[in-house]
Amino acid sequence: MILETLGGGLLGGLFRLAPEVIKIFDAKNERSHELAMLQTEMEFAKLNAEREMHRTDAAMTIAELDAMGAALKEQGQTARAAGWFVAAISALVRPLVTYWFVIMYSVVKIVSIQMAVAAGGFWKDVLVTSWTPEDASLLMLILTFWFVGRVYERTK
Repeated sequence: MILETLGGGLLGGLFRLAPEVIKIFDAKNERSHELAMLQTEMEFAKLNAEREMHRTDAAMTIAELDAMGAALKEQGQTARAAGWFVAAISALVRPLVTYWFVIMYSVVKIVSIQMAVAAGGFWKDVLVTSWTPEDASLLMLILTFWFVGRVYERTK
């Protein structure tokens, strides 16, 4: 009878502690679930922020393009209002600046080659060493500006 009493008391105590143990495991699962939900909410907020940033970038790009379009429209209206002579001069500014730059650059290169030859350099060696990667880059810049830019404008 004592064993039954002790067993019943022990069993009653275990049954009394069982809900508390279940609550501990449930609280642990609830915390991990809340952590997972918080991480999901943070990821969602991050994606929303990126989406808003892309939307803002797109709006800024559209605004820049609208401003450029308005400026070009204004420039065209101003050129037409000024007359054909002013419009022709306005159209020649960039080509004339390019020609001036190419002429001045060529003169500097020619004079530096002549000075190197006058200083005793062999003309073939001087000519080969005077063309640098920077010269090639500058030439490509000018060529792509004038020729690729024209192709791009025609295909628009």
